Amino acid sequence: MSTLVVCIDRDGPDTAGYPVVGRADVESLITRTGVVDPEDSRVNCLLEGLSVAAELDEDGSDPVVCVVGGGSDSVGSDREIAAQIEALVAEHDPDSAVVVVDSAEDERLVPIIESRVDIDAVDRVVVRQARDIESTYYLLKQFLADEELRKTVLVPVGIVMLAFPLLLVVTSPTLAVGAIAAAIGVFLIYKGLGIDAYLSRLPGQIREALYSGQVSLVTYVVAAGLSLVGIFAGVLGVSATDDISLFLLANRFAFGSVPWLTGAALVASLGRLLDELLKREGVRSAYVNLPFGAVAVGLVVRGFSAYFLERGGVFSPFRVTPTDLGVVQIQGFTLDPGTRLALFILAGILISLVGVRAAAYVSHTDIEEELVE
Repeated sequence: MSTLVVCIDRDGPDTAGYPVVGRADVESLITRTGVVDPEDSRVNCLLEGLSVAAELDEDGSDPVVCVVGGGSDSVGSDREIAAQIEALVAEHDPDSAVVVVDSAEDERLVPIIESRVDIDAVDRVVVRQARDIESTYYLLKQFLADEELRKTVLVPVGIVMLAFPLLLVVTSPTLAVGAIAAAIGVFLIYKGLGIDAYLSRLPGQIREALYSGQVSLVTYVVAAGLSLVGIFAGVLGVSATDDISLFLLANRFAFGSVPWLTGAALVASLGRLLDELLKREGVRSAYVNLPFGAVAVGLVVRGFSAYFLERGGVFSPFRVTPTDLGVVQIQGFTLDPGTRLALFILAGILISLVGVRAAAYVSHTDIEEELVE
């Protein structure tokens, strides 16, 4: 009893010389195909054909292993494969056939073979571990083994999945989705800006500052207090303003809070500058320029906010009343918004130039001391 073991290679290369008949020729084809592309699934299909032929040989059958193909995925290729099957049936006169395929496209040719010879079985070859699946498995395994990644991803996802149904019970779906989206956004910003890393380092920095007696620790606390006062002053200014546009409300907040925020930045930068001076290791120019820059930016922002508020009718123009100082007499005058803005900008530029000059002087002095040493 002879059995034809047919391996279908529908889109195989034309150089293979189909049909390939016999164990030796099939093994040679496997070697050539594997050398060109070791990841090609047709290698597994051909090996499976040899394995089926070996099993049939052990059972006492007379197997004839062969490979048929057409070189392309088209109707002409299918007709060519049909002709190859007819030639094999005429030459070997098999009693039945076993078809080996590795894809759904190749399996479509089973009816063509079945019309020429009886088919006992169709062997579908499935690769045990595809590369992408295997890579995904090991990535997931590595991910689950990393404690930091588990805390960063799995814990927030678990909290969201628990919180969402609870929110649906007490509120509407819209509010529930909005609350979850807002929480995810805050978490992403928290991780993206590295706030968690900063907060983890903060206790150690505070402890080090306390032990080393840094002046900046006190000035930072004062700066934080001034910042809170500035925010409070800005909110009071907005609440005391009539219902106007959002742009003017933002400028009203800036007008009331900027002096306090500028003072906070000035105090914090002066504390850092004093720490650098106490180290007696030289002062970097950036620390010298920072207080001047804070004051300059504060003046410019204050000037722009006052300009928009005056133009919007929130503030009246700035007036100087007549003043008699004995030797000097000042006549009253009114500054229009443009002139007032120009004075603020000019003052900010002058202060920033002074800061740049002071920083350059300090840097030049440090260089001279190094050269002397």
